[in-house]
Amino acid sequence: MDFHRRFLGLQVHVRAAGALLLSAACLTLANNGTCATGWPSFRGPTGDGHAPVECAPPVEWGESNRVKWSTEIPNRGWSTPAVLGDQVWVTAATVDGKDSFVLSLDAATGKIKVNKQLFHTEAPEPLGNDVNCYATPSPVIEQGRVYVHFGSYGTACLDTRSGAVVWERKDLQCRHYRGPSSSPILFENLLILTYDGADLQYHVALDKKTGKTVWKTDRSVPWNDENVPGQMAKDGDLRKAHSTPLVVVADGKPLLLSAGAKAAYGYEPRTGKELWQVRHMAWSAAPMPLYRNGLSYFVTGSGKTELLAIRIGGQGNVSETHVAWRYDDMVAKTASPIIVEDKIYMVSDDGMLTCLNAESGKQVWRCRVGGNYAASPLLAGGKLYFFSKQGKATVLEPGAEYKALGTNTLSEGFMASPALVGNTLFLRTRTRLYRVE
Repeated sequence: MDFHRRFLGLQVHVRAAGALLLSAACLTLANNGTCATGWPSFRGPTGDGHAPVECAPPVEWGESNRVKWSTEIPNRGWSTPAVLGDQVWVTAATVDGKDSFVLSLDAATGKIKVNKQLFHTEAPEPLGNDVNCYATPSPVIEQGRVYVHFGSYGTACLDTRSGAVVWERKDLQCRHYRGPSSSPILFENLLILTYDGADLQYHVALDKKTGKTVWKTDRSVPWNDENVPGQMAKDGDLRKAHSTPLVVVADGKPLLLSAGAKAAYGYEPRTGKELWQVRHMAWSAAPMPLYRNGLSYFVTGSGKTELLAIRIGGQGNVSETHVAWRYDDMVAKTASPIIVEDKIYMVSDDGMLTCLNAESGKQVWRCRVGGNYAASPLLAGGKLYFFSKQGKATVLEPGAEYKALGTNTLSEGFMASPALVGNTLFLRTRTRLYRVE
């Protein structure tokens, strides 16, 4: 059997032959009565959109149905809520990006307990699109600490009991051009950040207790875009990426999977050493990588958009030797794919839902669900949840055929990905945070 472990905060997760076992101290959400491990970061406890097996959220809800509370969130943010114990943490920023905030809400009542301005930037770079905002990176939480990241505008660690800032960094820079996007991740004693800007592209790992730099590694792919015609090459999109990395254990060792512009990478997460790369011709990769049974999965981004299945192993440039398969039809550019057993599910930006065989890359089925998508999907209670920008949540049963179980609507629409604790969904729309159960 292929066993691997991934450590994130208090949780230890073991995957065996596609089944997920959880070994963790159970934290009970106030008034929920369900044993839960929390939702510590973007894409959840295992970094792949899978909720713990005991979770069973509702299939149907609406503005006045199964909503325990909803709270207006000031300013703007697309970050996924981070939930632990009786606290829900989100980030936000003013529309012009000059001021960045962190908020904590009481999970039982929705009351805002902390609304703290962290950073001020006099002249943030304009976003240039309506897909991103200045508070897109999601918080990551562990017992006693929450970490928030606004890219080059600042990163901070806060005490979750008092809301006090433990440490902060404002010296890590890049030209985001389209705004900061990549979320921080925790690995052992490290907080790992991704800066894939138009000018600089690198990972940096900070000591999570002190905020001091432990390692920093630049992207190594040659750009070869100096003579590419058009505005994109001039302005820097061809060197940008938006993806959040994933730490897995492959062949008994921790491995950091990271999607950059022009290449997919594997790194040693304790040291930042680059292990391998697979080159491609795309840029602005946004979906988070996935891993299953010795294969890593990367969406390349814009331009030549593909889903790549890459065999783990090798050293250096393995572009010609380690790509198991490629898929290039209606690939999701923004919402991350999700794996359930031996199948990959992904929804394109314009609402085409595709199911692929994870081993071969062959299409199993396809269905247009409509709408536009940026939020990443969720697997919970044996069901898949997809959330559109128009506010529609489609629930379906995974399998060899498309089988919808229900659709639900929250009118403001979804840019943020969902969080789930026990049987409770925390859904952030463009303007509000909902507790649905």
